[in-house]
Amino acid sequence: MQTQLADFIRDTREGQEADTILRKCVHCGFCTATCPTYQLLGDELDGPRGRIYLIKQVLEGAEPTARTQLHLDRCLTCRSCESTCPSGVEYGRLVDIGRHVVSQRVPRKGRDRLMRWALKEFVPRAGVFGAAMKLGRMVRGVLPAALKEKVPEARPAGAWPAPRHTRRVIALAGCVQPAMAPSINAAAARVLDAIGISMVEQPGAGCCGALRQHLDEHEGARADARRNIDAWWPAVARGEVEAIVMTASGCGVQVRDYGHLLADDPAYAEKAARISALTRDIGEIVAAEHDVLVQVLGKRGSAGKLAFHSPCTLQHGQKIRGVVESILTAAGYELVPVRDSHLCCGSAGTYSLLQPELSHRLRENKLAALTEHGAPAIASANIGCITHLDPAASVPVRHWIEYVDERLAS
Repeated sequence: MQTQLADFIRDTREGQEADTILRKCVHCGFCTATCPTYQLLGDELDGPRGRIYLIKQVLEGAEPTARTQLHLDRCLTCRSCESTCPSGVEYGRLVDIGRHVVSQRVPRKGRDRLMRWALKEFVPRAGVFGAAMKLGRMVRGVLPAALKEKVPEARPAGAWPAPRHTRRVIALAGCVQPAMAPSINAAAARVLDAIGISMVEQPGAGCCGALRQHLDEHEGARADARRNIDAWWPAVARGEVEAIVMTASGCGVQVRDYGHLLADDPAYAEKAARISALTRDIGEIVAAEHDVLVQVLGKRGSAGKLAFHSPCTLQHGQKIRGVVESILTAAGYELVPVRDSHLCCGSAGTYSLLQPELSHRLRENKLAALTEHGAPAIASANIGCITHLDPAASVPVRHWIEYVDERLAS
């Protein structure tokens, strides 16, 4: 694709990156076949190729409109198109750049502006979010249905093993997961402890920055990244940990990108690159100890059927496919086939709040696919997907590491 970027962005870092990405696109349209919003709406401008054209026009000097912004807002940033693209177009980065530029030219108004401000200021603060979740659970019975489904009932986390192994990893607690599902990291700590690895969380680390990044608050996302690096760096510098572990695949994508996010920051560029290189999904850590896990599990028999929903941030963002499935199979679960497993469930971070109609349609389609073979439970790998699917599901939806933890305890 030929480009002629406008003066306002041509010589900036974002402009140079966007130009490189745009020039890779060959207009083939393969991406439209795997785009969830294009499948629902059938509008070229609600597919990756159409959005690429919109972004190109804006970066070349065309004045964006509220309609331009709407088409970009409807994108889930699921990156399914990246998995399909034969030319390696980094669409996820391009749409972040495009949204950021458009947001500066088309100011948000009314409810949309207020909602986005509240999400950026409220959700990333784990303490504030946790207090609100606690209050929400106290009055859950009288909440409106739409709000009630955003307040999952509390599940006990269980014991967290004390660090006792030579091998040690750091886990990101995150912003919403400690309040919504503390059982996930606790289960991960128990599974890793069983295979000879101690997992700890570092005080001071918090939101990974993905929420602000995808709401066009790029400097806020960089600030989140710096805070986490500061929290982790002493242990990393002393060589005390072998990995930074993500139990939420959405956070994993963001933290793996810290090196790129802070590449121009002289104080953090080297540290950020090191943190990105150390980052691993919990599935990668467990899978690397497959033989040890099998030995610890022993002969426990079949655990029954299970449907696995691979989050977009796992299969498209981090390109991790088949890893979790192999672990669940080793743990005795019979994984059922899932139709259109590459498609998004509609969670996509804050998407379910900002685009509820499309999000709910995608959720209905995903749950139909996950339950059509009679699995009595659903597993996933991201807190967003889990809390989005579970309220509307006829069967329980939990993190896959919790199912492995249950098998070890049985």
